[in-house]
Amino acid sequence: MSQYTIGIDLGGTNIKAAIFNKEFKTVVEKNVQTEAIKGPTHVLNRMKETIIEMFQTSNLSQSDIRCMGMGIPGLLNPDEGLSIFSPNFPGWENIHVVNEMENTFGIPTFIDNDVRVNLYGEWRFGSGIGFDNVVLITLGTGLGSGIVSAGNVLYGKTSSAGEIGHMNMYREGRPCKCGSSGCLGRYVSAVGMVNTFIERLSDGHKSIIQEWVQQDQSQITAKMISDAYDLGDKVAMEVMHETGRILGFGLSNVINLYNPEIIIVGGGMSAAGDRLLDVVRETTAKHALKLSNEACKIQEAQLGGKAGMIGAAVYASERFTKKLSNRIEI
Repeated sequence: MSQYTIGIDLGGTNIKAAIFNKEFKTVVEKNVQTEAIKGPTHVLNRMKETIIEMFQTSNLSQSDIRCMGMGIPGLLNPDEGLSIFSPNFPGWENIHVVNEMENTFGIPTFIDNDVRVNLYGEWRFGSGIGFDNVVLITLGTGLGSGIVSAGNVLYGKTSSAGEIGHMNMYREGRPCKCGSSGCLGRYVSAVGMVNTFIERLSDGHKSIIQEWVQQDQSQITAKMISDAYDLGDKVAMEVMHETGRILGFGLSNVINLYNPEIIIVGGGMSAAGDRLLDVVRETTAKHALKLSNEACKIQEAQLGGKAGMIGAAVYASERFTKKLSNRIEI
């Protein structure tokens, strides 16, 4: 009987893939470059090649695999298995990922948004274990999010529920790719924090980072800001605290709206840790509803880069089990 599950986390830079046993322990794991610039067909072939390589390494075959889950960035229709649009993938529009994979491997395949599969991973095997009301935010190039309410992952009518990163924070703020402006993710993200830092430099403030990049502002990164923070750089500390305050105001709204037990902060920028989160917690303590805030803790994600892979596998397993159950009922 097939008892293994494949989980794939498709990113703009890397494809992370793994085969898991029935306890969701890793059997084999692969990490390859996406090469998104080469177009959708190339990316799909990269994923297929990665799956074949995992079969070869593990001595498993298609017949050993129960189902496959994939986290895909951007807009999608999980029920149709259709990836509608992904902004960081040139030419990626209306790609029927499920058909591509099932026609090649004959394995039942399920897709969901990349942040939601991260949510499944952290909820089932990471910081969210034991909680029925969970919010996950991922801080990277942008701000992604997913929500569990009363034990159910929220999807909404168009599978786009819980877009916390597009919560409007400023009436006339920084333009956003969504078409609006002043969105939370334009300020609280690696790119957002760097932009805030550059604005401070434009106002005449001086930082050690200017020496590190030899005045080339295009080389400034969020990690540099964290490193400069640790050295007591005044501008870096002000920018980190300002970013934390903005996130704190955003999460105050989230706490008031969803009443979560835990807010999990993941993504590359979460490496800032308490440099960022201490200010976030101070802000929510002042601005969220007191009862709701006291019932909610804010902490870093546990699984790091593995959350997407294991979450995709968990998601696929649950969808596949439900599909089988519905067939039996019919």
